[in-house]
Amino acid sequence: MARGARGRDAPGSLGAFHYVIVGGGAAGCVLANRLSAQPDVRVALVEAGGPDRHPLIHVPAGVAGLIGHPELDWRYSTAPQEAAADRRIALPRGRVLGGCTSTNGMVYFRGHPADYDAWAAAGCNGWGYSDVLPYFARSEGNSQFRDQPWHGADGPMRVSSYRRPNPLSRRFVEAGMSLGYPAVDDFNVGRPEGFGLRQATIRDGRRESTATAFLRPASNRPNLAVFTNALADRLVVEDGRVTGVRILQDNVAKVLTAECEVVLSAGAYGSPAILQRSGIGDATTLKGVGIEVAHHAPAVGGGLQDHLVAPVQMATDSALPYVVDWRVLPRLAGNLLEYALLRRGPLASNVFEATAFIRTSPDLPRPDVQLIFMPMHRAPTPLPRRRGFGILVALLRPRSRGSVRIASPDPAAAPIIDPRFLSDHADLPPLLKGLGVARRIFASGPFADLDATELLPGAESVDPNALADHVRRNCVTVHHPVGTCRMGPDADSVVDPTLRVRGLDGLRVVDASIMPTIIGGNTAAPVIMIAEKASDLILRAHRG
Repeated sequence: MARGARGRDAPGSLGAFHYVIVGGGAAGCVLANRLSAQPDVRVALVEAGGPDRHPLIHVPAGVAGLIGHPELDWRYSTAPQEAAADRRIALPRGRVLGGCTSTNGMVYFRGHPADYDAWAAAGCNGWGYSDVLPYFARSEGNSQFRDQPWHGADGPMRVSSYRRPNPLSRRFVEAGMSLGYPAVDDFNVGRPEGFGLRQATIRDGRRESTATAFLRPASNRPNLAVFTNALADRLVVEDGRVTGVRILQDNVAKVLTAECEVVLSAGAYGSPAILQRSGIGDATTLKGVGIEVAHHAPAVGGGLQDHLVAPVQMATDSALPYVVDWRVLPRLAGNLLEYALLRRGPLASNVFEATAFIRTSPDLPRPDVQLIFMPMHRAPTPLPRRRGFGILVALLRPRSRGSVRIASPDPAAAPIIDPRFLSDHADLPPLLKGLGVARRIFASGPFADLDATELLPGAESVDPNALADHVRRNCVTVHHPVGTCRMGPDADSVVDPTLRVRGLDGLRVVDASIMPTIIGGNTAAPVIMIAEKASDLILRAHRG
């Protein structure tokens, strides 16, 4: 895809870069494009995975086959979660150019405006909603809301609405309206609350990732080198300044030197792990794994937040859900042909077509629960082989906080990831209330003719203790980790509001790890926004 891939020394490698970006995911690809757009700025992008060539990546409905993929996923899991039945919970993360934007559900959602205003109120100047809105619009090429002032029409990232959502997705919206909730046409304007169909990063029936939208158009620039299958070992720190990155590519060690800055964009798990391997973190923790301390920064790896979900799963004999079985083989054959010829039909859908944002109490200032509708049976197999549908009840504003810490200096070793799900007792009641709303949705008129049976939690689970047990035994994450390199105005924060790492020169962090608090929804679009804003901060400093 670009110079420097798979072991070849890229032009200008080993010392001639202005900026070395570690992580070719949601943020890294954006930064590589925006920085290298300046012809006199030399940029290296380092990605542990390979090019985004796997066919499942580009077919939207192939998303289920990407989770846990042996080549495209880091295949992390949590430490045993004491408050979640001592289970280890899977934590999928993309290991490929485009990162999680090449493997995620393609949902485009910015979050609630109050999420960003809360960052600004906490001292992160320049990060209020009015400050970040132009950066959301700059990246967005919206085909439906192109005439709206709060959307972007000409940005590189295509955002679109699915043309033919599953009939059950529309029933979900109708059910919400029948219960008195408002309908939402656009979740990315105003104060999003209610039921509606979502937009997705899909271009002409194919996944739009930051690799396709940002990196591919820049791949032939002579001032950009992309190193794939290159594992970042550690940063090079000299006299309080980060001067480069040591990488391992095809079992060969290289040092890429950054004349201006190294930018960590390895995500909420990867960025703190690289910092810790480089001797940047809590001194006691680092010494415990045999790492010499370069800079004592206790907050590195702390503050982990993620969205926890609990399922309501229904079974039905209806043929309306997405399913793969012998009874619908003629329809499936037609779907395959339609997609092959026209890039349309169910294969062009990201499956998660409808959602709702609700408040579990009228006293709350913004929604605290999201209902994620699934027009299919949720199963561990990539293809739904049983007829069903369900709702994932998501806790939008968890109070539980966890951590990421390395287990050894080995860059190939997985970090110890402990989200401490449900460790704060305040996180359970909103989930229980959300389960109640989900059940009311499926008991309403739009779903009445489906004659569905509740599999989870199960009709017998009615009292709060039984529902709490269901949550603890069946909750999972929807893969939105943030907060492990927290941005803030205080000396204890990892990065300042310009995303520079406190106490060191020549180093920034640009990814979901810098979020002070988690936003109320999917994190891909916010991370792209963060990278867009960071590119301006970096280039402004470069020119200065």
